Amino acid sequence: MESYRFWKTQPVTRVDETVETEGPIEPNRPASEIRQEPYPLPKDFEWAIVNVEDPVQLKELYELLSLNYVEDDDAMFRFDYSAEFLNWALKSPGWKREWHIGVRVASNKKLVAFISGIPAHLRVNTAAQTLVEINFLCVHKKLRSKRLAPVLIKEVTRRVNLEGIFQAAYTAGVYLPTPVGTARYYHRSLNPKKLVETGFSHIGRNMTMARTIRLYKLPTETTTPGLRPMQPTDVPQVTALLNSYMQKFPMAPSFSEDEVRHWLLPVPTVVFSYVAVDPTTTKITDFFSFYSLPSSVIGHPVHKHINAAYLFYYAPKGLGADEERTRGLINDALVLAAKENFDVFNCLNLMHNQSFVDTLKFGKGDGNLHYYLYNYRCKELKPEDVALVLL
Repeated sequence: MESYRFWKTQPVTRVDETVETEGPIEPNRPASEIRQEPYPLPKDFEWAIVNVEDPVQLKELYELLSLNYVEDDDAMFRFDYSAEFLNWALKSPGWKREWHIGVRVASNKKLVAFISGIPAHLRVNTAAQTLVEINFLCVHKKLRSKRLAPVLIKEVTRRVNLEGIFQAAYTAGVYLPTPVGTARYYHRSLNPKKLVETGFSHIGRNMTMARTIRLYKLPTETTTPGLRPMQPTDVPQVTALLNSYMQKFPMAPSFSEDEVRHWLLPVPTVVFSYVAVDPTTTKITDFFSFYSLPSSVIGHPVHKHINAAYLFYYAPKGLGADEERTRGLINDALVLAAKENFDVFNCLNLMHNQSFVDTLKFGKGDGNLHYYLYNYRCKELKPEDVALVLL
């Protein structure tokens, strides 16, 4: 297919390939064998590093993404990552400024494209892999014909290779060669009236607005004993609990304490994390988190945003945690998200999420998210085998 012209040149699993042996497709290379100069851009454009620690440049990135990034097929909703969110998402432990790659118009320096990489540690079945997570690939709508995306991908690959890393993980709503797994989005209505008014959801057959509101009504209080917001002193226990739970899944990240501190300690308006503490032992028994990613409502006269919470990482009590325990935790997450004025709570059917989506009244979305590994062959995984959540 024409759209795969670029991917045929890359070390990815081919569409018609049967994976027998898992592992890297191409071997690592010494830095001396890697291209030293940036790839050429079309005339009138130049490479730039986007310094996310500079509020002016962070605002430029926010504006590029908010106007040109992921939107639904009907162009009704578009992700609206806040500047605070981007600052959190792009500065994980070990982040490198050179991996926040922008393209500017040479004449006026306007930022028109971006791609990012951040370091991560992923286990694929039994193989531990240091890699980068590639995210926020965005090209200005008016420049989509310039074929900037392949150049951005090649350039971030070059810069990451120079640091001795040769594998990557990324996700996309579109099908590319070749997903290692595909997950489906699920949506739990918290503010059904607003969701219906914006066209995000619809009133079911034989339903009224009043009955719909009643159907999705949540308790006002949580039920998990000893539940409270996560604190800095919780990091060692949460790290151990989370890494233990991740062992249940064939493809899962492994977290250092620094990474847990960065990704999971609460950040106002960005990430929300809670722990359950046993009152007798004062040990943390459970943990869950969700992050805030609003969508702008395009062209609506009243509502400008849908405030969406996304389920992040969680770990219920014990490795043999039962489904009821998990359901209770996620129901508490819904209660807390509603208190924070979120309109909808989203998740993918990863991990053990399928066990609670029906009971907790999540509706199946119409969007898929494909998971990809770059320069790594892996047999196809079911959604419940995957425990990696990319922002």
